[in-house]
Amino acid sequence: MQPWVRWGTACALLALLALDLAFPPPLPRARDTSTLVVARDGTPLRAFADAEGVWRHPADPDSVSPLYLEALLTYEDRWFRLHPGVNPVALGRAAMQWARGGRIVSGGSTLTMQVARILDPPADGRTRTPSAKLRQMLRALQLEARLSKHEILTLYLERAPFGGTIEGVETASWAYLGKPASRLSRAEAALLAVLPQAPSRLRPDRHPEAARAARDKLLARMAAHGAWSDDAVADARVEPVVSRSLQQPMHAALLAQRLRDERPRSERIVSTVDAGLQRALEERVAAYFSGLPPRTSAALLVVDNATLQARAYVGSVAFGDRARLGHVDMVRAWRSPGSTLKPFLYAMALDDGLIHSESLLVDAPQAFGDYRPGNFDAAFNGPVSAATALRLSLNVPAVDLLDRVGPARFAARLENAGIGLRFPRGARPNLSLILGGTGATLEDLVGAHAALQRGGIAGRVRYREDAAPLERRLVSPGAAWIVAGVLAANPRPGERGDTFDARGRPRVAWKTGTSYGFRDAWALGATAEHTVGVWVGRPDGTPLPGQYGAITALPLLFEVFDTLPRARGAPVPPPAGVARRDVCWPLGTAAEAQSAVLCQRRLQAWTLNGAVPPTFAERDARLWSAGRERFMVDAGTGLRLSASCSGRHEAREAEIARWPALVSPWLPAAARRASTLPALAPGCAPDGRDALASLRIDGLEDGATLARAPGSPHGARLSLRALGSDGRVQWLLDGRWIAETRGARPLLREFGDPGPHTLTALADSGAWARLRFRVLR
Repeated sequence: MQPWVRWGTACALLALLALDLAFPPPLPRARDTSTLVVARDGTPLRAFADAEGVWRHPADPDSVSPLYLEALLTYEDRWFRLHPGVNPVALGRAAMQWARGGRIVSGGSTLTMQVARILDPPADGRTRTPSAKLRQMLRALQLEARLSKHEILTLYLERAPFGGTIEGVETASWAYLGKPASRLSRAEAALLAVLPQAPSRLRPDRHPEAARAARDKLLARMAAHGAWSDDAVADARVEPVVSRSLQQPMHAALLAQRLRDERPRSERIVSTVDAGLQRALEERVAAYFSGLPPRTSAALLVVDNATLQARAYVGSVAFGDRARLGHVDMVRAWRSPGSTLKPFLYAMALDDGLIHSESLLVDAPQAFGDYRPGNFDAAFNGPVSAATALRLSLNVPAVDLLDRVGPARFAARLENAGIGLRFPRGARPNLSLILGGTGATLEDLVGAHAALQRGGIAGRVRYREDAAPLERRLVSPGAAWIVAGVLAANPRPGERGDTFDARGRPRVAWKTGTSYGFRDAWALGATAEHTVGVWVGRPDGTPLPGQYGAITALPLLFEVFDTLPRARGAPVPPPAGVARRDVCWPLGTAAEAQSAVLCQRRLQAWTLNGAVPPTFAERDARLWSAGRERFMVDAGTGLRLSASCSGRHEAREAEIARWPALVSPWLPAAARRASTLPALAPGCAPDGRDALASLRIDGLEDGATLARAPGSPHGARLSLRALGSDGRVQWLLDGRWIAETRGARPLLREFGDPGPHTLTALADSGAWARLRFRVLR
């Protein structure tokens, strides 16, 4: 080679290098696809457009169907793997066609040239002029010098235009076909291969016939080139072009927004959501709550107990509904939890040895300092077991238990296990905490209720596959097992506890809650496999009268559990330390340690670590308390002897088991007699051990009949007094609290509901009085 040729070649190469450095191709600095949040199986949940409003999902040759790559390369550039960016043969053929016919028959562009045109479009928008083609050729050579064939093909797969703001084959596949590009049929692959050539004219949602004609033309070419068999092409031609409305996926929208906010630069975020379950529950929630009052929203969370991964996440009834504030994510909103924290209190009391499952608790009007709680329905039940108090969500026993456990300690235990609580500024945990006097989130409550099925281990719910677990012990395995069993034994509303369910519906440990003023309705439940939480209310916090957990949220909870996959595993056996023991009321201790006289009611209880604690003592030491009381009686008459006369009688020792004073109005007469001291024998001086003085209700006779005044629409108005106590007196009508008086101050009230009624006056000392009356219609 002549020296001048070498020098000329070298100079030309240097000039090209200088031009290349001076005018580099506008390659993306990073893969600037829009963010795509997908379910655990890769199904898109929600796509987020980029800064320019373009929908562009990540894609590469390894993630799309091989059928699509075959159709694309056969249609666009069969020699893509071989040429350096420009195909001289194709360009020459295109030039000859243009010279002969005066028009462009085929463009001669390679796939690399098309990528160059996408990355560096001409300013005037004219892409088929000689100058535009020359620019594309030069850019193609630059791309080939810088990138691999795999990288160039990836740029095309992500950036090819498919109509409107849709770019890339993965985005187009979901938008037009509702499926990933990895699962395209031959007909679908051919359709998407031809669409970028004229996206506005061939969009299948607007021009299905034109799209079909272009697709069939490519199918014929595939057969002609032998890429696909004639039979396969014939089958593909039969497949219709579906006229699907162009839409981006919008499932678990609020969770997707949350995950994107956490990782705004991620192209693809894999969530833990089950796509099929998510879609089904979104439809169910929308249908279930369509009839609720305006501005009402709801939230639903389903968690896999084994991993604490969320399988479904519904943050609001309708994401785009402004009236319902659908943009507010109620899964992580701070709301009053109502009674949903009670199971953890009972579990903690079991761990502390304060109770067993059948411990005798008192559901009667009580004061805890200045705090006087009442039950949701204002009724009281008297003596109840711990299990019954939890299942019925009774407030007074729960406050009594929290007072003994300690509200600060209880709150600290929850916080340590990851259950965040929020109190008003400057406030400290107090007894109202157990009735909803704090703030909590649905996701934390679900993570806590899962502990009842996870051996007492609570944790933070996970929403990404790569999220690290955060778990801590909340209660012991034994306490969790006992409480879960108590809740699961509560029959579904409308069913009896002994009903045999032939449909094999799952046994759910469930708990409801309603916050003050009907602002929040809750239902939480768990099986061995899943924990589900439901919240219903108004995001702005306004009351929703008449809507409470058991009515509004609980039916949906059971619908969700009946939808979930059912496991066939055997029931979980009791953990170590859990045992079945017979106990007796009113003492609450083991039956084998009590005589027939003391064991007035026998029950089977679950105990933990051998603890069989006695019934709680009365708070006021002046009251006769639940417990064993021994005394001397005359052997012949059975009358009680005091110290002053025991020497003059043939004496023997006797004993009784006394009930808590405040439950006396609810006891059967036989139980009251069995726990009452015998009268003193004649000649015996008082020993101060007699029963409390009883009250007397003044102003109404037992068995009276009341009638309205003639012509009056109102009931009979009475002035009643409780005589025999200087302290507070609670008034109950048919078991429901109606008023409080002090000393002999009168109770003024109208009694208008027709029918029989029972009026009870109950003093703080345990003294009480009761009478019955009837109101005429």
